Amino acid sequence: MRTAVFDLDGTLADTSADLVAAANASLRDLGHGTPLDPVADALTAFQGGRAMLRLGFARAGIAGTPAGDEAAVTAAYARLLVHYAQGIDRQTRLYDGAAAAVQTLRGAGWAVAVCTNKPVDLAELLLRRLGVRGLFDALVGAGSLPERKPDPAPFHAAVARAGGVPGRAFLVGDTETDLRTARAAGVPVALVTFGPEGAGIARLGPDALLDRYEALPALAARLVP
Repeated sequence: MRTAVFDLDGTLADTSADLVAAANASLRDLGHGTPLDPVADALTAFQGGRAMLRLGFARAGIAGTPAGDEAAVTAAYARLLVHYAQGIDRQTRLYDGAAAAVQTLRGAGWAVAVCTNKPVDLAELLLRRLGVRGLFDALVGAGSLPERKPDPAPFHAAVARAGGVPGRAFLVGDTETDLRTARAAGVPVALVTFGPEGAGIARLGPDALLDRYEALPALAARLVP
């Protein structure tokens, strides 16, 4: 069985606005206002909650020792997770054609899985709220394993839990982390051009670029014949 493994944030769904809102809420709780912009800072949002908080603290003029900065980020991150869980699907939407493309792959006999660095409980919650959890045979997120992407272990686990084998799988993602994960796992990778970096993601030299989800079934057949 062939397996398609998808990243979540910036690949299956545009989650940036809700992520930035949660980061701003946690910074506001600490008296730092709302220094992040949901549009201009979308790329940072897809790099994770801690990346957003580091940027927010820098803009708020909060600086100290590196250890002190990271301690502040860790404390704020706990607040961010609470705010994010409360508003996880207020503005988040699946990218056009994503659900239909996954269904088409399933109909063609593919196994499909999600492999994300989002905390696994939040990934489960979001996919359920978006009404697509049942489309995926497996979900591996942060906390599922000790390792996180770009370590290949989460990818391999996603493939195995979906019932596939690594040599007959590929990854769909939107960042350098996804590309490095695929390279470490020894599988092809397609990067989407509708994420925050747009067509500029081609600079990473993936095996394929995905401009729209309608093209995914043909692209998948080419990457894993």
